[in-house]
Amino acid sequence: MSWQESTKEKMLNLKLPTDPRWVGIAEMQIEDILVDHAYCEQKAASSCISLILRFHDLVELVDTLTPIVAEEWGHFERVMEQLRKRNMKFKEPRKDEYVAKLYGFVKKGGNRKQQLTEVLLLNALIEARSCERFKLLSKQIRDEELQRFYYELMISEAGHYVTFIELAKKYQDENLVNQRWQEWLDYEAQVLKNMEIRGDRMH
Repeated sequence: MSWQESTKEKMLNLKLPTDPRWVGIAEMQIEDILVDHAYCEQKAASSCISLILRFHDLVELVDTLTPIVAEEWGHFERVMEQLRKRNMKFKEPRKDEYVAKLYGFVKKGGNRKQQLTEVLLLNALIEARSCERFKLLSKQIRDEELQRFYYELMISEAGHYVTFIELAKKYQDENLVNQRWQEWLDYEAQVLKNMEIRGDRMH
């Protein structure tokens, strides 16, 4: 593990690790995992596009998120490639219960900076959990190509997580961001604790 990888991993600070049984279940349903992953990458790109359109006047935000859009879409294309190589079908999307519950925690109202902070922290949390799950897949599944694939994406997701946190602190008071981030982490841990272990979902 590189110094950069180790540092970013420590910064995730997730309050509850993924149940270790998830990887084994996911490996038995790897087609469903890859399909769900593809949709996750689509949603990640769309979320960044939405932020760019909504906060188009924030130059640094736009300049920072624009390459992330391209990177997330590139990830989608790479997941699709993995599906095709295995003669697996790209199926209809399933409801993402995890993300739906996180959206329910987003504070409504407030000024633009508060609204931006909420969305950036939401995105950061999804990237952090994705990073953690990619790490588990990279270390524990038997498919060596997918091991390497998820290792690469783990590093990328960690970078996105750090970027979203840094952007939040640029546009909002750092102490307020840190306080709200802890609230997000506590809430996400409870969401995960109360969710059924599903091997056909990335989250």
